Amino acid sequence: MTDGSVGEAQDKAQEIAGEAQDKAREAAGKAQEGVRAQIDDRSTQVGERVTSTAGDLRSVGEELRKQGKATPAKLADRAAEETEKVGSYLKDNGPDKMLEDVEDLGRQRPWAVLAGGVAVGVLAARFLKASSRGRYQQRNGAGARTQALGASPQPARRAAVEPVATPPPPSPAVPNVAPPTPTAAP
Repeated sequence: MTDGSVGEAQDKAQEIAGEAQDKAREAAGKAQEGVRAQIDDRSTQVGERVTSTAGDLRSVGEELRKQGKATPAKLADRAAEETEKVGSYLKDNGPDKMLEDVEDLGRQRPWAVLAGGVAVGVLAARFLKASSRGRYQQRNGAGARTQALGASPQPARRAAVEPVATPPPPSPAVPNVAPPTPTAAP
């Protein structure tokens, strides 16, 4: 091969690599826009539900007022106001604004963000624990069905802790006598 053809091949390879990078950037941009649109749609839906809940809280406050319970009615009204603020925020702001606000909160109150992360972790662990119970029951239910149908049963699972050896039964010929205790010499 001549130096000219090697140079042309390198140029062609660089051109193809550049086109591939452009296509990858374009695909990543489209995916990012799709995710943003989906987050925006979902946050708007959640905001509408939260706002609806605020209306329910207001009607609870009115009912409490009719019953002559002023203090609980005020609490329900206050909860309705705060709930309505959250609903409006979710409906009116896009994902970029929400991310910016979370970043600002993290800078201003890092402990609050840490506590929120711990709370989310605890909730996720509880969810996983609850869902694992269902999966366990499904597995055992499926195992019982296969045994009922005449399939070979699964091997018995061994216990996590098993005795190494069983102690011998007490001998009836030897009376239970406590061993002598040593005494100190005077």
